[in-house]
Amino acid sequence: MITTNLHVMMAKRRIGVGDLAAKVGITPANLSILKNGKAKAIRFSTLDAICRELECQPADLLEYEPGEADDD
Repeated sequence: MITTNLHVMMAKRRIGVGDLAAKVGITPANLSILKNGKAKAIRFSTLDAICRELECQPADLLEYEPGEADDD
């Protein structure tokens, strides 16, 4: 299963959902879905924009944990 550490990077960079969403060009609701690990997919362009704004690598945001994937 892929998990997200977006909330950790946002806390480290001291940026809120609204500010990051505006800089990335997505809605705060969609960013919140990513932040809370509820997203089923992410566009590379969105991932690129988040990494650019947070000055991080994709591996700082995404993590693989062995186990069954959620099919919900």
